[in-house]
Amino acid sequence: LYIVDFADTSIVITEPYFTFSSIQESMNEILFEEYQFQSVLRINAGSLSAHRYFHENNAELCCIVVDSGFSSTHIVPHCRGRKMKEGICRINVGGKLLTNHLKEIISYRQLHVMDETYVINQVKEDVCYVSQDFYKDMETAQLKGEDNTVMREYVLPDFSSIKKGFCKPREEMNFTGKYKTGEQILRLTNERFAVPEMLFHPSDIGIQEMGIPEALVNSINNMPEEMQPHFYKNIVLTGGNALFPGYRDRVYKEVRALAPVEYQVSVALPQNPICYPWEGGKLLAENPDFEEMVVTREDYEENGHYVCEEKFDI
Repeated sequence: LYIVDFADTSIVITEPYFTFSSIQESMNEILFEEYQFQSVLRINAGSLSAHRYFHENNAELCCIVVDSGFSSTHIVPHCRGRKMKEGICRINVGGKLLTNHLKEIISYRQLHVMDETYVINQVKEDVCYVSQDFYKDMETAQLKGEDNTVMREYVLPDFSSIKKGFCKPREEMNFTGKYKTGEQILRLTNERFAVPEMLFHPSDIGIQEMGIPEALVNSINNMPEEMQPHFYKNIVLTGGNALFPGYRDRVYKEVRALAPVEYQVSVALPQNPICYPWEGGKLLAENPDFEEMVVTREDYEENGHYVCEEKFDI
């Protein structure tokens, strides 16, 4: 185990956008008074992602980060290392909503799984994908037997012999009837792509919000006109939902359709979209200017919350 002495350690800690100042103050108190860290940097995950992106593409001045995580999706434009507050957009659709929706669909159609959040989250990660042509996939999903290339059979874990659920290989699937074995099987057809579709059309399930591509274009349109082409060609996808197969291609396709013809559109999907902000934080901590960005314990003890408000751009 790695034992850390907080008194001579710096911490970089992320928090959501526009956090209430009461929460920010509690955070300062916990970090400085309870744990007594030597110095602290509070920052948004999107700013760390932007830092990582600019480190790799140092010729670029602007980028727009689409962070689609567990509770929500944030779209944040950055220019010269600073976030542009007037372009920040939040969509209240995240991985949790998708998992809960999948639970409801499966419970209604096949098997009562409302209490099995963990298992169904695993099902979602293993079988769901983003459709490139929703209506075409919907037609395929209605076909019978072998013609239905969308259908997958998912073997649920029983936690004694099967520790983790898995997708049956296509050649082992039984298209005709029931299985003789004792395995519990979920048959998934249109759920596979109808669930992630909510990221693009939340209104399908009655959430009156924009989908990701529309919100992205809307956010860029709030920026000064001369900066807009730079944002369109530096779109960065982060967060767990970016791991759905087909997600990047669909975002590109829809943004391309909405963007002005003369602008180039480019969508970057990092190798590991979940750890991308962490990698940015690691680079930031190695940066020679890091000492200028943090608030030290002495600073805090002398000036209180005020010095944190001044320094941190939350």
